[in-house]
Amino acid sequence: MLEDINSPEDLKKLNIEEKNKLAQEIREYILQVVSENGGHLASNLGVVELTLAIHSVLDMPKDKVVWDVGHQSYVHKIITGRKEQFKTLRKLDGLSGFPKINESEYDSFNTGHSSTSISAALGMARARDLKGENNQVLAVIGDGALTGGMALEALNDAGFSKTKMTVILNDNEMSISKNIGGLNMFLSKLRTKKLYKKSNISLKKILTKIPVIGKPLVRIIQRIKRSIKQLIIPKMFFEDIGFTYLGPVDGHNIEQLENILKLSKELDKPVLVHVLTKKGKGYKIAEENPDKYHATAPFDIETGKPKKEKKADYSKIFGEKLVELANKNDKIVAVTASMRDGTGLTKFQQKFPERFFDIGIAEQHCLTMAAGMAKEGMIPVVPIYSSFYQRAYDQVIHDIAIQNLPVVMCVDRAGIVGADGETHQGTLDMAFFRLVPNLTIMAPKDFKELEDMLEFAINLNKPVVIRYPRGGEDNNIKFEKHPKIELGKVEILKEGNDISIIAIGNKVAKAIQLAENYKEDGINAEVINARFLKPLDEETIGKSIEKTGKVITIEDGTKINGLATAVKELIVDECLENVEMMEYAYPDEFIKHGTVEELEKIYCPCPNGKFLFGHERRK
Repeated sequence: MLEDINSPEDLKKLNIEEKNKLAQEIREYILQVVSENGGHLASNLGVVELTLAIHSVLDMPKDKVVWDVGHQSYVHKIITGRKEQFKTLRKLDGLSGFPKINESEYDSFNTGHSSTSISAALGMARARDLKGENNQVLAVIGDGALTGGMALEALNDAGFSKTKMTVILNDNEMSISKNIGGLNMFLSKLRTKKLYKKSNISLKKILTKIPVIGKPLVRIIQRIKRSIKQLIIPKMFFEDIGFTYLGPVDGHNIEQLENILKLSKELDKPVLVHVLTKKGKGYKIAEENPDKYHATAPFDIETGKPKKEKKADYSKIFGEKLVELANKNDKIVAVTASMRDGTGLTKFQQKFPERFFDIGIAEQHCLTMAAGMAKEGMIPVVPIYSSFYQRAYDQVIHDIAIQNLPVVMCVDRAGIVGADGETHQGTLDMAFFRLVPNLTIMAPKDFKELEDMLEFAINLNKPVVIRYPRGGEDNNIKFEKHPKIELGKVEILKEGNDISIIAIGNKVAKAIQLAENYKEDGINAEVINARFLKPLDEETIGKSIEKTGKVITIEDGTKINGLATAVKELIVDECLENVEMMEYAYPDEFIKHGTVEELEKIYCPCPNGKFLFGHERRK
């Protein structure tokens, strides 16, 4: 079946039996590609029938679908003319793992972070009405993403607006980790509605058969139906705020899905369709371990085991050290925004369940709640991915930094993360955090320095940012010495008189290698591990630059407002003259997907392992 599907129009020619066969083939195809390339598996296996139903009922690309987060858009891509290109998923210059408006006219909005789809879809629907057009606008959002404050803000506005649009709530009881919180409990009650409907229909059939009093009795019961409904399904939240609620419906039954979507098209108001799906559907290993197979590296299909053995990484080292410190200090608490496993907090939760707080996909609430705990004497440690810290920038400024509260903000996945592309690259955090007064910003050169920095941060009694990359240490460079961490003090790894090489974080290893390359040409480089972006050790760095007259900065962030900018400001402020400077950092643009190595060669070229200065560079 899949061979003949090149557009949604081809899909519409199939009957239900053929679509079910197609669903199976698509699952096999996704499994095959993701097992080779890596990617988001469980979420895509869970929406195969739903995606086929959407494309069968809607008229895309005239009609618009916004996929929340977007990691579940593989099926959508396969049936919208990108079937062959799907083999290049997440590879350099290949198909993105997320919707991209510049990739296809069928991708109506770029997504990569959660809880944005309803806002975007409402905006599109309002624009449609202003232009006098008549197309359908639909948002697909998961139950995990519904815990995000932005989604609730959008639901509130959409319901009140009475704007014609459809929200599909893809309810699989999962985000990345198991869903938690009051909304999850609410949805659990909604899932019982199916039983209520069946009972209601059966009772109606029985009563209408009773002579004379049957039909009047039905009318009486219908008048009190809402009261009964409220007893079985407390607080019909969606209907109360202005949505017509349809469902729940089996998310793996194409016929039922098509029928309910056709009904939603006929309603001239906001509609919420509640769809029940199973993450990892059709691949037993992923069904049983949906969190593990949410996003996966290449793996063996038969066993589910990774093709490459997973080594120790920064997240794991962070988690283990935090447990060690928490054993000694009962004020330490850990807070996560639904990323317990990804940020290395699994052991902490097991050891200190009463001091572990998973608040759902809600980074803004996460940081302000941590600020509240810090205000009352706790020491909150909050690991969040770099690209997700963007979502709580105001909270860092307004609730943590202004009050100078001792929240330890651990920025996981800092720098380039690779195959997830623009929405997930962590190149901006040094730039936006550096602007905030009262923050101390650090980055470790290796695992041991991360442990030392975490201990230092917990004892500092100030707001601290510690950033570290995805994955492990540089295998080519091993650091033997780890001097004590002192606030705002660098570590001089190698003394020299010809060039000052200043690096931060995991790029310190690259600085050592660069110095070795210069040594071959008789150039003696001084290598400095900055350790702190803020406060910068201006005295030591200034003396080094004044001595050598040439400086190279190396970092895994953007050139704007990172280490390079800090050193340039130092040169100007200290009136250092005749200084030549080169920067190894990412340009002022969003970085596409590819491996870290591929992206470094494209965006941060270093020919022959050396930087050229002056006339050599111009030549």
